[in-house]
Amino acid sequence: MASTSSTLSISSSSTLVDAKAPRHSAASSPQCVTLPTLPPPPVQSQNRAGKTTAYCRKIARNVMAMATGEAPAEVATAEPPEIVKTVQEAWEKVEDKYAVSSLAVAVAVAVWGFSGMISAIDRLPLVPGVLELVGIGYTGWFAYKNLVFKPDREALTQKIKGTYKDIIGSS
Repeated sequence: MASTSSTLSISSSSTLVDAKAPRHSAASSPQCVTLPTLPPPPVQSQNRAGKTTAYCRKIARNVMAMATGEAPAEVATAEPPEIVKTVQEAWEKVEDKYAVSSLAVAVAVAVWGFSGMISAIDRLPLVPGVLELVGIGYTGWFAYKNLVFKPDREALTQKIKGTYKDIIGSS
């Protein structure tokens, strides 16, 4: 590298001199491929800038109203849905929050693992069809055994109610 200009040989047909590619005409070099130029970047529309300005004004108005102690008209004290209140009350009643949280994480991991296992089984040839036939067969057998005749339906209903009472407790 004794010369003052830097020359790097890429291949036998092209060289780089001072970090610039040599200029060859497309007709003289069949290996040369030109790419189309990129379109100019889109100009940001005035409509979007207006929306941004209006949004900033709205926030500034809300901040000024809150600083003076007034409640802005747009901010309403919305109450959470009923289900959120129910979940919050149930969570407050729980004594061992660590155990419940650990159980919830374990259930989430188990569901994730089982879904992966089921999707792997689903990819095997013939297995999904066989499992579907087994499910249809079991459904038919269960319906015939427990739902077709009235005494069987009543026995099933009593069994379900008994199991429900065992789980929930008598309240």
